[in-house]
This record gives sequence, C-alpha cells and structure tokens, in this order.
Amino acid sequence: MAGFGSRAARHGVLVAVALAAGVASAAGARPVAASTPATARFGTAAVSSDARDTVDWVMRSRDNQALPFVVIDKVNAVVFAFDGAGVLRGTAPALLGLARGDDSVPGIGQRKLATITPAERTTPAGRFQASIGADFEQDILWIDYAAALSLHRVIAGRRIDDRAGRLASATPGDNRISYGCVNVPARFYDGVIKPLFTDTVGIVYILPETRPLRSVFAMTASAPDAVPH
Repeated sequence: MAGFGSRAARHGVLVAVALAAGVASAAGARPVAASTPATARFGTAAVSSDARDTVDWVMRSRDNQALPFVVIDKVNAVVFAFDGAGVLRGTAPALLGLARGDDSVPGIGQRKLATITPAERTTPAGRFQASIGADFEQDILWIDYAAALSLHRVIAGRRIDDRAGRLASATPGDNRISYGCVNVPARFYDGVIKPLFTDTVGIVYILPETRPLRSVFAMTASAPDAVPH
C-alpha cells in the first residue's frame, strides 16, 4: 500500500476529460465498433474462466469505453493488461493483500500502516478508474486513491518477506503479503502498465475471491453507464 501522491489529484480531471471525449489509450488502441462485439485474445497465456468471462464481457459491452484496462485475478495472483481495443499487451504474476476478502475497511486510506491489522490487509474487488500518479518515492498506478490502493513495482520490503522470491515462485499460494496494493515485476510495470496509462485514464477490474463474479460485475451487454462503479 502506497501513500498519497501529488499527481494523483489530477485523477478526477483526467477521468472526466477522457470519458467525455471517448478517447482510447495512448498506446494506440482504437475504439471497438458498437456493431461488432469483440472477444479479447489471451494468446498462450493461462487464464481462469472468471478472467476470460470478465474480459469477454468488457469487450462485448464496451464497458472499458475504449480505454486501456487491467484484469487482476486474485485467486491465481496474475495481472492481465489490455489496450483499449482489447489486445493483450502483457501478463505478470502479482503480490496481493495478505488477507483474503473483497472489501476495503472504511477509512483505511487515512490510517498509518502500523495500525492496519493482518485481517484488514485486503485487495478489494471491483471496477475502478485508474491513472498514473505518485507516492512519496515513485510513480504508481492509482486504483483507488481514497483507499490508498495502487498497482506498482514490487518493493523490497523486509528481507523475511522475500517479495521477489514470492513473485518468481511457480504457484500463487505465497503471493499474499502486501497491505492491499498490487505488486508486479518492475519490467512489467515499466514496459506494459506505464505506457498504457501514461496521459490517459483506464479501468482496473479486480476479480472477487469470496463472492460470485456476477455479484461484483453486471455482466450484461448493456451500456457501460449501467455498470455500478
């Protein structure tokens, strides 16, 4: 979990401008034609049915509004990043909140890390409008500024936590270690996430792990405005 950043105050302005204009990502994505529902391509990447269903719904309903988007599969501790046209630009393992759960504790973004108990260290599920900002040390992707929830390069942390080793392990069982933020390999952040979200906003979909998928996302072909944020 990162602290609040100076650039993140631009988030609301960027969201309003980008959504009003219907812009695609700075990575060159094109809007999906309304008359041609699209199915995202995962290529050879291993993907769960929930992740596939989510991306297919996003493209079918155009819920991303032609903006870049990220799908975070907490159960499998993996992140998928797409451009606005639904083309997979990269995938990577992720470190997630220590505690399993799909909600943030109210007011957690204003609390000091030392006061956050292990049971409160969740990565919440939901649909979030995200943008590049900064914490005290580096640029990050703000997912939920009020809750101090972000996606960023893996931090060193305590030696005993071995965050780099957890990311490199073959299974997701040891990927629960953070205060709630999503840690990814630096190469993935710098080579995929940052270019996709630079000078634009995008959408982050965090899949649930304790609730049914369709209780979090309104998976219909209706317009994006009908989807609860």
